[in-house]
Amino acid sequence: MENVLYILVISLIVYITISILLYYLQESFIFKPEKLSQDFQFRYENQEFEEYNVDLPDGAVMNGLRFKSINPKGVVLYLKGNSKSIKGWGKFAVDFTSHSYDVIMIDYRGFGKSTGKRSQEAIKKDMQFIYDKIKEKIDEKYIIIYGRSLGSGFATKLASINNPKMLILDAPYYSMRHITNRYLPFMPLSIILRYPIPTYKWIKYVKCPIHIIHGTKDTLIPFKTAIKLSRNNCGNSRLYPIIEGGHKNLNNFESYHTILAEILINRKTEVDLTKTSINVQHSKNKKE
Repeated sequence: MENVLYILVISLIVYITISILLYYLQESFIFKPEKLSQDFQFRYENQEFEEYNVDLPDGAVMNGLRFKSINPKGVVLYLKGNSKSIKGWGKFAVDFTSHSYDVIMIDYRGFGKSTGKRSQEAIKKDMQFIYDKIKEKIDEKYIIIYGRSLGSGFATKLASINNPKMLILDAPYYSMRHITNRYLPFMPLSIILRYPIPTYKWIKYVKCPIHIIHGTKDTLIPFKTAIKLSRNNCGNSRLYPIIEGGHKNLNNFESYHTILAEILINRKTEVDLTKTSINVQHSKNKKE
């Protein structure tokens, strides 16, 4: 009996210790930032862009890029994945500028040149602050919100409390808790997870058209997640499967560019693949 009690006590101590470690170290698993020096110079071939810094209410600074198109029909606010910085993500702006949309990409706190302490609430407020800045220059009916992987959750939240033209989700997740449960099913995630990011809740309140693009061979965020997520707002959602697509290679499928063009132009069209990111490689980090 004493041995059993001893084992139970040790197991409980180990469980609590792991829980505490996960609470404090979870950011290193969720976010994979690339930091850039303040004098770093962005360079992109055949892309016209400008860099800007936005002072946030709490004293933090958000760094971003605006990629320009000729005679823009609107602007795409692109919320990227959890890795690297806009230095690399900027290469994907061509998929929108080629369809006459300007693209705004920003680095989350602690990414690139952006500063400030990161939290789920802080990121939500930052996105709204940037959205409001865009609204000062352009009517909401010309704003498209695009969320990629990690960014899909915050993009959905932003669309749920505003009235953009549309919401496009690229490899979205049901919730961060849903993802982590796959790997840590026995941990008290409802208590320790500081970034639950409940996309499934926020999507219910999105009033604009929702376009969900997801690879059928995505092993990080399974395709069935997109199906489940789309059911939470059936009236506004449309799901586009990229057959054989993974989590970080959708841009290398012709079907992705055809679908994206149809969404942006609102009609079927042929795509000049030489003007897309079809051969651009993501980083080797799967979580992005």
